Amino acid sequence: MKYILWLLKAAIFFTLFAFALNNQHDATVNFFFGTYWRAPLVLVVLVAFAGGLVVGALGMLPGWWKHRSGAANQRLAESSATPTTMAAPTPSASGDAVAAAPTADLPIVRQHGL
Repeated sequence: MKYILWLLKAAIFFTLFAFALNNQHDATVNFFFGTYWRAPLVLVVLVAFAGGLVVGALGMLPGWWKHRSGAANQRLAESSATPTTMAAPTPSASGDAVAAAPTADLPIVRQHGL
């Protein structure tokens, strides 16, 4: 399986490398007010891809911060809660020394969805 993954990675790399070699022609990107940028097509595609990654990551930041602060608040609330004392084990009706299961309140788990 390890070799198959390496072959797949090599195939993807050589495909992208061949794409880069075949698209070395200049491309012109026109901006506002008559300004333009002239660069190889591969560089233009790479910059557009990187820009999309940056915009996508920046779009995820508010939700990430919200979940992170919510988790920190929950950890703070759990750490400040007073621990409950466990009841002493009670013997069963048959006389065994098997302890009954403690009946402590379980914390409420909240799931965050988008």
